[in-house]
Amino acid sequence: MKPEYILFDKNTEVIVYGNQERAIQRMLDFDYICRREKPSVVAIITPTRSGSHRFFFGSKEIIIPMYKTIKEAVEKFPDADVMVNFASYRSAYPTTVEALNTETIRTIGVIAEGVPERRAKELIALSKKENKYIIGPATVGGMAAGAFRIGNTAGTIENIVASKLTRPGSVGFVSKSGGMLNEMFNIIARNSNGIYEGIAIGGDRYPCSTLLEHILRYEKNPKIKMSVCLGEVGGLDEYEIVEALKNKKIKKPLVIWVTGTCAKIFPTEVQFGHAGARAGSRLETADAKNKALSKAGAIVPKSFNDFGKKIKATFEELKKEGKIQRMEEIKPKEIPMDFKEALKDGKIRKKANIICTITDDRGEEPLYAGIPISEIIKGNYSLGDVISLLWFKRKFPQWASDFIELVLKITADHGPCVSGAHNAIITARAGKDLMSCVASGLLTIGPRFGGAVVGAAKYFKQAYDTGMEPREFVDEMKNKGILIPGIGHRVKSLQNPDKRVELLKEYAFKNFPKTEYLNYALKVEKITTTKRNNLILNVDGCIGILSLDLFKSLEYTKDEIQDIIDTEVLNGLFVLGRTIGIIGHTIDQKRLKEGLYRHPWDDVSFMLPREKENPKE
Repeated sequence: MKPEYILFDKNTEVIVYGNQERAIQRMLDFDYICRREKPSVVAIITPTRSGSHRFFFGSKEIIIPMYKTIKEAVEKFPDADVMVNFASYRSAYPTTVEALNTETIRTIGVIAEGVPERRAKELIALSKKENKYIIGPATVGGMAAGAFRIGNTAGTIENIVASKLTRPGSVGFVSKSGGMLNEMFNIIARNSNGIYEGIAIGGDRYPCSTLLEHILRYEKNPKIKMSVCLGEVGGLDEYEIVEALKNKKIKKPLVIWVTGTCAKIFPTEVQFGHAGARAGSRLETADAKNKALSKAGAIVPKSFNDFGKKIKATFEELKKEGKIQRMEEIKPKEIPMDFKEALKDGKIRKKANIICTITDDRGEEPLYAGIPISEIIKGNYSLGDVISLLWFKRKFPQWASDFIELVLKITADHGPCVSGAHNAIITARAGKDLMSCVASGLLTIGPRFGGAVVGAAKYFKQAYDTGMEPREFVDEMKNKGILIPGIGHRVKSLQNPDKRVELLKEYAFKNFPKTEYLNYALKVEKITTTKRNNLILNVDGCIGILSLDLFKSLEYTKDEIQDIIDTEVLNGLFVLGRTIGIIGHTIDQKRLKEGLYRHPWDDVSFMLPREKENPKE
């Protein structure tokens, strides 16, 4: 167990309230460069969700658990005695109170600004009662060099290394200002062997711990040989230090400067950056404080510019007295560069796991095949145009885009009895969600329902491109035992034609530059209907065959058209169109609040084996 005067060491475990990813990662990076064996952050509290979050410890990915409550986290990690509280000013008070009332948490860093003064006073009283420390509110935090840091204390890794913060020094530092913390760490490092611990108590009028409390902790720590303090105009906290100096409670050298001496040159009272940095009386001025501290025995520079010189002189005197031991310099580990940063800086190259050639959403707006979405909207691109961009990476002429939209309209629905709609209806009546119902319907699309578009295109293209006569094509398919895809309908016939097919043919003859494949297919239809009048060109076949004419008219090569067939783009037209109807049927059933479907017995032929065919044993 740590001595009472030690807040943090190299084994400190911390619970972080609030999923501040960047701050947590910086804490872990500090742990790593300081050669800690284990990460300091052991748990994260996020009231909205539990689970886990991935971070890096060096180049190794680690998982930190997330809990919804402080109670859960402290029960799981009883050795964690620090909580860093990133809660907002509205919830900083209740969460800090809860942490103070736990048995295991003994130090809390409250980062939020604007905690009401009455609440801050209550936190001060409770922390004193529980004999615990609060750093803040309105603080960047604090750190123990080479051991642990709160959040973003000390800034960048470069500043941390330059300020010798990866190993403990001999100086204890405390300040009201978090903004000056980084600068002071650097000044101390250049004029001594660096800090052992540094704390920013916070700039609010009532910080929950005082400058003196931390200086007195440093007095008890044998590894800290001198203290440095940065006060500021406003308040009377520094007079507590004056009294402690007079009463000999502070025996180690104390170099201290109170900022704000420039206030006297202004004609009116000045409010500096912090809530407490305002002199309400002569005693609260920086000049009065510096004078009183100097008189009590503190080492006070003439100005901030001389602060470093006084620190150096004091440190050198301690060295002469043999009170400063030689520090073993430990080379900090290097933080592996984040992949995104390295890639951005051009320091690495890596083959992508996914290639995308149709859209790019990395800029200010998405690009569809290189065209900004704003241009697509302002240019009144049709749905067919968008499909041509995303599926074929070029804008089709209007007749071709209009054909795509015609296909979508024609295939949108075919009543509740076809397998796709039927499946979606049954699934909806089983109480499933919209996505499950749509998936159930779409999964029925295949060679017997909708999925014949590709098959029709494949076989008719092969026959026509090889110069096969229509009769020869029909006979060959019969000899191979293959039903011709795209030919045949359960209900429609020559005498009762499919209106959808008629509309497609009418559009093609009127608008397509070429209809070679359609002409060939109609010759095949004349042959097949001589056998049976329902062996007509159906809607799947017509879409597949007209797609061949579409791409040939657009001057696609035979190989390019074959690639479109092989990648099942054409089936995508039916899938996209029919999804509209399947969604409609799902919504319809949900709106009607239909109950669970059970197929009627009178629509099932029960044909069980006879008893003599299945003798009992």
